Amino acid sequence: MYEFPGDRFLVLPLVRHGVLPMEFSPPAGWGMGGLLSTGRLYAEDIAAVFEDLRRRPVARISIRPNPNQGALWEAGRPDWVTAVPRYAHVIDLSEGFDFVLNEKMGRKIRRRLRKAEQSSDITVEWDDTGRLIPEFYELLMKSFNRWAVQQNEPPWLTRWRGQRRDSLRKFEVIAEKLGSMCRIYVARRNGKAAAASVTLQGSNVNDSRGAMDHELVGQSGANYLLQKVAIEEACRAGCRYHHLGESGRAPGLALFKERFGAVGHAYNEYHVERLPITKVDAHLKNVVKKIIGFKDVPTSADTAR
Repeated sequence: MYEFPGDRFLVLPLVRHGVLPMEFSPPAGWGMGGLLSTGRLYAEDIAAVFEDLRRRPVARISIRPNPNQGALWEAGRPDWVTAVPRYAHVIDLSEGFDFVLNEKMGRKIRRRLRKAEQSSDITVEWDDTGRLIPEFYELLMKSFNRWAVQQNEPPWLTRWRGQRRDSLRKFEVIAEKLGSMCRIYVARRNGKAAAASVTLQGSNVNDSRGAMDHELVGQSGANYLLQKVAIEEACRAGCRYHHLGESGRAPGLALFKERFGAVGHAYNEYHVERLPITKVDAHLKNVVKKIIGFKDVPTSADTAR
């Protein structure tokens, strides 16, 4: 925690690795971190925090801030802090759902939504008790298998990486601890779960994970209607922003988000490190990807984010 003139307080949430001397705000796959502030945040504040972190007795501290604050963080970054480019999409909900629907979404997406809404085969429901987690997780497992094919990766490796990061127990704990702030949305086609998402909702909404049965969804628009309902519920709750998560270099995923009025934000993830861990880690990953012929270009709108 940091105290600045004018009774301004900043807090940097950090998670320590269980074995290695590293800290994260937050770890990979946990969403956004960065500084929480009781007042306006300035570039000078960020620079001062970086200087303090430089003195911590750990090998590396990683920070993935709010994409909306990308320019501010870059302005406060000292030259010795390593920056890794990121790209995420965010919907501004400040004008309400009708504005998002009629002004931010195009005619094509509105027609597709109307068609899905008029279909008796498609239904969407959400729950904040954790009841729908099993259906979501079943779809996530199906997605792992499809991503393996898209990425030219051995299926067992994709499933291992996916379950290691996103175990069933993980989502059960999130739902248990966050209660009504954790919402699971499920779109069904002919009574079968076709698409699902996990959102974390407070003053803003974070679209944490998404998955679908690609064959069952087909051209029905079930995944589009799912997203529309989630956005509408966020507006109804008075949320200001709907964060749709990382888009990376996936043009198909970016296009899906932009159809709903999301705007892309280029920002950086930052590493305060005593050793060139980021550089070495990137090199090793590239070597492994070349060996197995990995294709780092996901194109589905259900990519885990």
